[in-house]
Amino acid sequence: MTTTWTNEELDRIGAADELDIAARRRDGTLRTPTTIWVVRSGDDLYVRSYRGPEGRWYRAAKARHEGHIRAAGIDKDVAFVAEPDPGVNTRIDDAYRTKYSGYGAQYVDPMTAAPARTTTTRIVPR
Repeated sequence: MTTTWTNEELDRIGAADELDIAARRRDGTLRTPTTIWVVRSGDDLYVRSYRGPEGRWYRAAKARHEGHIRAAGIDKDVAFVAEPDPGVNTRIDDAYRTKYSGYGAQYVDPMTAAPARTTTTRIVPR
C-alpha cells in the first residue's frame, strides 16, 4: 500500500481547481463521483464538504474511509482521514482563501466556516 504522494501527484492535484471524489460502498463499488475543491498543505492534500457534515459525499467517505479520486489526469484509490487538529484547520483555511480567492467570498467563506471546518479530511493514497 502506497501511503505517500509523489511530488508530481502533489503538484498536479494541488494545482487542480477541482477533484472528483467517490467513496467506496460496502460491496466495494464506488459511489457516483462528486466534484469538489482540493487544497495542498505541505505534502498533504485536503478536502472539505461545502455543506458541512450533511454533505452526501462526506457522509459516505466518513462511513467507509476509502474511495477514489480523479484530478489533473491522476486516478488514485485513497483513504479518507479526519483531521481534528485546530492547527491543521487554520492552515487549510489559509490554503482555501489563497487558492480560491478569485471565486469570491460567497464560495470561499462557507469553505472556511465552522460547518465545513468540521469536515476537514486528509486524502492519503492507498
